[in-house]
Amino acid sequence: MQVISWGSLAWCAIPVILIAVVYARWSGSAVDVLVSAARMTLQLVAVGYVLVALFENPSAWITLGVLTLMVCIASWIALRPVAHQRHYFKPALIALAGSAGLHLFISLVLVIGVETWYEPRVVIPLAGMYFANTMNAISLAAERYDAELKQAKPEAKARLTAFQAAMIPQINSLLAVGLVSLPGMMTGQILSGVSPLIAVRYQIMIMTMVLGSGGCGAALMLWLLGRAHHNTTLTTQADNSQSRNNE
Repeated sequence: MQVISWGSLAWCAIPVILIAVVYARWSGSAVDVLVSAARMTLQLVAVGYVLVALFENPSAWITLGVLTLMVCIASWIALRPVAHQRHYFKPALIALAGSAGLHLFISLVLVIGVETWYEPRVVIPLAGMYFANTMNAISLAAERYDAELKQAKPEAKARLTAFQAAMIPQINSLLAVGLVSLPGMMTGQILSGVSPLIAVRYQIMIMTMVLGSGGCGAALMLWLLGRAHHNTTLTTQADNSQSRNNE
């Protein structure tokens, strides 16, 4: 596989500059895109060094610690569109950890059949993909659910609309893969010299697990929010009834 030098990588600044110019011309500020690109670069370089150390010294406790950190960060980022709803964090954390964890187990034990479950070279890349996609699904579901409730929609209707919105990217990616795009993992394997037929098997696993993890995560999140909404409604009704009785 052709190794990209740091000097050659500098050319990747061109698309960032192009988008920054659009931001600057249309909104008057390109800070967001420049800061995001710089942060992405620093984060990936730092993670690269961390992964090298993890791969050379595999440890179950360290792997669990990394996964826990990833889940917490992903849950926090997922709620960015509804940051005012602080009580959403616990449902998001449960939904993301439960759904992504289940599909990670299926991938590692049932599909790949790894001998050591905490092998960071396998676990962390897969977990990263599952957490990221589930995070996006939960984020879309939470934002749409909150918006529907603010419009006084029935809870069941809000839940359905939110779930359908969360699944749009998942369904679109399934329809487009192979015809419109070659996903990142498959592309990386092909570039590294792996047979396309082997890369296809791994990609099918990734796509189905991402679909399940994202869908189950969104569904579990909405179910937990629905229960909380129902309990809040019952409490409010009880308080109002008590107030009327006192009068």
